[in-house]
Amino acid sequence: MSCAGLFRITRPANALVAGLAALVAYLIATGTLVPAALFLLVIVALITAAGNVINDYYDADIDAINRPDRPVPAGLVTRGGARSYAVVLFLAGILVSLFTNPLCIAIAIVNSLILVWYAARLKSTPFFGNLAVAYLSASIFLFGGALAGINGLFHMIPVAAITLLAMLARELLKDAEDVEGDLACGAQTLPIRIGVHATARLAFLFAVLAVIASFVPYSWWGIGYLAGILVVDCIILAAALRALGCTTPACVKASGSTTLLKVGMFASLIVFTVSAVFLSG
Repeated sequence: MSCAGLFRITRPANALVAGLAALVAYLIATGTLVPAALFLLVIVALITAAGNVINDYYDADIDAINRPDRPVPAGLVTRGGARSYAVVLFLAGILVSLFTNPLCIAIAIVNSLILVWYAARLKSTPFFGNLAVAYLSASIFLFGGALAGINGLFHMIPVAAITLLAMLARELLKDAEDVEGDLACGAQTLPIRIGVHATARLAFLFAVLAVIASFVPYSWWGIGYLAGILVVDCIILAAALRALGCTTPACVKASGSTTLLKVGMFASLIVFTVSAVFLSG
């Protein structure tokens, strides 16, 4: 195994952005940041990295077809090494969570178990695998709010709902892109069951629901937030529209919809951050 492979398999940019999202969640929930909030970044980054590694462990055969450049199929990390590395990262994330509060500890443990369950079983389960990933992404905001207690967690529900719906749209379209590899490995994803076109239409529905949910925080932040989130909403809708007429995996890939949805979600994080810093109270 190589150090470069161990670094790449965690998808560090993805893990770091997830950790920063937890910080933003705490900022939204409380209007401020305290040194203890840095634990959120570390915990989420470690557990997200662990989830990425365990996913690559279980997906080695599928990735050999769909993502041959990933560290395991590329030979940079062995499957056994990936499994051991994931265990270390999960344990490290849970250990750091002990410095927070019982609510955060519970979420860290539950999410770690869901990540393993997803990689081992749920990924190939139509829709429920997509729902698990969407929940895990949304729960980062719940986790950040939870550091401020149960009231902080409840305050983050609207932002978590936006994230869950947008992520559902993206995950469905990602499965539509990967039909060939999933078929070859016996997976039964939603696009395999109902077709690429029907999946793209369902993804568009969730994107529309995410846009509708994005108007809820207007009551917190006012017109400044609305101006920013409308740009994000346009990106999300445009991304989902690109794939709406697709009937083949190649068409979904060529549309670039999943990449554009990722851009939209990153942009929403910026809008939430700016709103929490400059428009709160």
